[in-house]
Amino acid sequence: MDVTLELSMYPLSEAYEEYVLAFIDDLKSDDRIEVRVNETSTHLFGPYDLVFDLVKNSIRKSYDRYGKNVFVIKVLGENLKGSADHL
Repeated sequence: MDVTLELSMYPLSEAYEEYVLAFIDDLKSDDRIEVRVNETSTHLFGPYDLVFDLVKNSIRKSYDRYGKNVFVIKVLGENLKGSADHL
């Protein structure tokens, strides 16, 4: 089963930009998952287990490296990549 995951990270630090960029780099480390970044969130497209394992590990690394962060995650039970291209 494929999923679409929308993820936003809110570091509780003044160095938030560095932390967000490092987190996105971690997410992009697995080329089996498509990662799209925009101004307000990051979207991941791919197999359920791969996406969640990657997100779980990346969130853990972020907590270990930077401390307090807030994550907001939306999960859709199918791959919606390209479904809004016509808009």
